Amino acid sequence: MSASSELEKTATAYALDAVRLDKQGQKGRAITLYQKAIEALLQLVQLYPEYGLNKVYVQRAIAYQERIKALQGAVSPMEMNQAANENAENGGATMDTNPNPSKPNEELVITEKPKVSWAEVVGLEVAKKAVKEAIVYPVQRPDLFPLGWPRGILLFGPPGCGKTLLAAAVATEIDANFYSIDAASIMSKWLGEAEQNVAKLFGSARKSATEGKPAIVFVDELDSLMGTHSNEVGGEIRVKNQFLKEMDGIADKGKALHVYIMGATNKPWDLDWAFIRRFQKRILVPLADNATRLNMLKHYTETLTIDPNVDIPELARLSEGFSGSDIRDVCQSAQLKLIGEFFESGKANDKEAKPRALTMADFRQTLEERKPSVSLDMLTNYNRWFDAFKAL
Repeated sequence: MSASSELEKTATAYALDAVRLDKQGQKGRAITLYQKAIEALLQLVQLYPEYGLNKVYVQRAIAYQERIKALQGAVSPMEMNQAANENAENGGATMDTNPNPSKPNEELVITEKPKVSWAEVVGLEVAKKAVKEAIVYPVQRPDLFPLGWPRGILLFGPPGCGKTLLAAAVATEIDANFYSIDAASIMSKWLGEAEQNVAKLFGSARKSATEGKPAIVFVDELDSLMGTHSNEVGGEIRVKNQFLKEMDGIADKGKALHVYIMGATNKPWDLDWAFIRRFQKRILVPLADNATRLNMLKHYTETLTIDPNVDIPELARLSEGFSGSDIRDVCQSAQLKLIGEFFESGKANDKEAKPRALTMADFRQTLEERKPSVSLDMLTNYNRWFDAFKAL
């Protein structure tokens, strides 16, 4: 067994035993084992500084530290010494079973129904068409697809261009259960159970589809779970293998279940090839073009009070290179400055007073003070990857 796997197993053992003793009221011994779990986790982070899931381990260490602080007020020094002696006599912690084996899947994923319509996904016509062909039409008329349909859809492109919005809109369109996950929710506090969490997740999605409700498993920041890393430890390898197994199971040609895996990433070039080929649809979600920026500006300013002389088409031209989220931020920033000016003038004390309308100068000033969040080099990389791996 490698040093990393051994260390991960040790951290798991300490954590599980600490929680078990905590539940039993043996607070002194629980504190000792929480501390040992923290030490093992931080040692893992130090040994593998480039490991993609380090932030999960750090989060768990912080959570254990917070629990220690809560317990310390209820434990006397005598109990602490006794706990330390008992732990030493027993040779430390041993691997135990999960004290909460029936942990509900709801703790791992977000299944709240998205409230996003197609109308809210401005532009992205090519991406919307590809997603409709892969998901919406098979749900509406499965009898028209004798060869089946794609189950894996990869959305990639610059940040802030609508990947998550697109996935939520599809879920709304087909009235699907929407399972939104990320690395932190899968790599739960039970360090040894990440792969079981994956199995539970897909089991719940299959159950939903079997009962007639389509299911979409949306994996955000896909590269953090399914990317290639030079320093992988046991937990990540097991999770990736479990994902591959579940994706192959969903793609079983003998089943016509409406379970779909949608992945979103800003770094498609970091994905493991084994996962790339399992996403039959690989769709670029690009920066907004001029027409899309124009529609976005109209959408985001419709609830604002703007001067009639504001030239929306000119703002669309000036915002070339901005992502959808950038454009929203521009409108929000202009409004915030206006509100700030209103409060500083003292007029806000008058409940009947209203801020002035936003002018073209307000928008121009905001645009001058902001830069696009996507560089030309990034766009080149996306286009190059799209040309190599596109599958619309």
